Amino acid sequence: METKNQQFFRAFNEAFVKGNSEKILESVTDDIIWRMVGNDTIKGIENLEQALQGMDNGNQFELEIEHLITHGREGVVNGIIHSTDRSGEQRHYSFCDIYKLNKHKDGKIKEIISYVLEI
Repeated sequence: METKNQQFFRAFNEAFVKGNSEKILESVTDDIIWRMVGNDTIKGIENLEQALQGMDNGNQFELEIEHLITHGREGVVNGIIHSTDRSGEQRHYSFCDIYKLNKHKDGKIKEIISYVLEI
């Protein structure tokens, strides 16, 4: 059985693959920092909202979570995302996201560090 924080992080990741911006934005603090290693860093909820709008490209995504680990105000989720574009072409990405919450109980995400590799 998953803990409350594990359920929170699972739902957050599922919101990403479903394109549920509302769920994503309600799960983070106003001063969110999302560092995508080797790519961009997004600072602040307004910039995150803009980035989410740019991610809506019509692709279909499927999420496979391999590990979901939480301890206190921190969590780690890793797995694979399968992407299918409008022409049916598939791509696969291995990811690991490290999360920090602003508080242990009923916290919101204040920091994300993401590692993503196409496989």
